[in-house]
Amino acid sequence: METFATLLELIGTIAFAASGALIAMKKRMDLLGVIILGVITAVGGGILRDLILGITPPLAFRDPLCAVVAIATSVLLFIPWLRHRLMHNQRLFDVVLLIMDSIGLGVFTVMGIWNALTFTVHHSAFLLIFVGVLTGVGGGVIRDVLAGNMPFILVKYVYACASLIGAFACALLRKLLPLYAAMLFGMLLVLIIRLLAAHYHWNLPHADDVE
Repeated sequence: METFATLLELIGTIAFAASGALIAMKKRMDLLGVIILGVITAVGGGILRDLILGITPPLAFRDPLCAVVAIATSVLLFIPWLRHRLMHNQRLFDVVLLIMDSIGLGVFTVMGIWNALTFTVHHSAFLLIFVGVLTGVGGGVIRDVLAGNMPFILVKYVYACASLIGAFACALLRKLLPLYAAMLFGMLLVLIIRLLAAHYHWNLPHADDVE
């Protein structure tokens, strides 16, 4: 199970680091800015999760693997020919950002639940769901604030709702299925909802009609 969790976390780290690096490049940041935003997006939610759970120092500071992977991902996307292709093809940029951000959201939502189950003795459904959503959206919120954007969680295609539904499904199914199966189901549910919401422009009601 630990090998599965490690692999899943690496996938999520690559995905979220890529989304952070893409946003940074769109904002015309230099290489250091791209790396910082990539790393913060990848590990930010996990750090917030660990502080809530009382895991100190946070796991990201105990094992540098995820930070190293995030740095490598950010540097890779900064390679001139790849950066040029992404920055000069808006359609490609939007698709890659959506897919990477959705994968990261799904993976870290269920990884938050796994960490809560692994490192704490309090396994209430409310705690698991809260920590799952916090882990999923936390890094993206920090990314958007640093980039000067309105956080996705507040405006973008049922972003937090997708994480909430996936976390709820994972927390519920863990009692009926093996944990890895519940995590995979929750992750895929988040991913599918995010992609469908983006395709069909599903969103919660906005306050743009208030006088």
